[in-house]
Amino acid sequence: MTNSRILVLNEKSVNFTLFCVRWIPSSARLVVLGSHPRGTGVWQIYNLCKGVPELIAEVEKPFALKCGTFAASSFENRLMATGDFNGNLNLWDLEKPNTAVYSAIAHSSIINDIDGIGGVNIGKGAPELATCSRDGCVKVWDARQKDRPVAILEPEEGQTRHDCWTVAFGGAYNASERLLAAGFDNGDLKIFDLKTMKIQWETNVGNGICSVEFDRKDIEPNKLNVCTLDSRIFVFDLTTKHPTKGYAFARQKAHKSTVWSGNHLPQNRDVFMTSGGNGSLCLWQYEYPSKRSAKASDGALEGIAGNLKLIHEVGVAEQPITSFSWNADKLGLAASTSFDQTLRILAVTKLNCL
Repeated sequence: MTNSRILVLNEKSVNFTLFCVRWIPSSARLVVLGSHPRGTGVWQIYNLCKGVPELIAEVEKPFALKCGTFAASSFENRLMATGDFNGNLNLWDLEKPNTAVYSAIAHSSIINDIDGIGGVNIGKGAPELATCSRDGCVKVWDARQKDRPVAILEPEEGQTRHDCWTVAFGGAYNASERLLAAGFDNGDLKIFDLKTMKIQWETNVGNGICSVEFDRKDIEPNKLNVCTLDSRIFVFDLTTKHPTKGYAFARQKAHKSTVWSGNHLPQNRDVFMTSGGNGSLCLWQYEYPSKRSAKASDGALEGIAGNLKLIHEVGVAEQPITSFSWNADKLGLAASTSFDQTLRILAVTKLNCL
């Protein structure tokens, strides 16, 4: 029995709304993104010194910054991609913050979420970014191709356009395979196959989807984590798809509030953290069944879901936790942001025992 615990090492209050935190790859630095009360965007860079975040840079931008990722950039460049409230996608060199390395008017309104692939040694193939917005579109971008997306995934004419809240890459285990999962405000979950440019699978989980994440981006599809507005977590087993039932899943209620995000531990794909609208964090472990598929009554193979085990839950904020980020180099080191305008540096103990 593990005694893993979530500990708050340090807290840093800021004077703006925090939406996103990301560790800068291969460093003890992190960047937070947000919005000033006057509506402009801001990012701050902190250096972690003996567990204390020290502010080393602050930059203001014309529009509030909603989301960011380093996942489409190399370790050498470590360019940060951001999505803002005005629909702009930008790629930044943090050392030269005045002019974007790449810019595109990606959407007509707020970019809700962004993800990357092909950078920081994650996933084969081209470095690409995915954005989603309330316009119902999911777009894929390659910064080497100016001004236009390499793919647009949108409803067909006549279909209702639902606000797309979250996107995530996965299945990039060779140069041609690539999946993109998207979650919508009406509970629709869609997995797009970017090789064939078709929907590989879709379902509806009953309420708005706040977060989707594959347990690993650079392996054959294994599991997909889905977090919802109505306090539920789903983990879909992607190894076996039944022709009519689709994928098997484990389901769990959590946080007694919206589950804002689910983030897999970089060092162990079966461990993940969820953040709640009630200011709590939950550490989970996925336990596989003795066998992952069996023959259904119709003769086809169907998946068998495992179980979700809650390892530890702790309240760290009075307001919703808007973002969570694991450090890929230091096991158990993490950071979170919340609507109480506080950046928290966290440590999760004994993860090597899970």
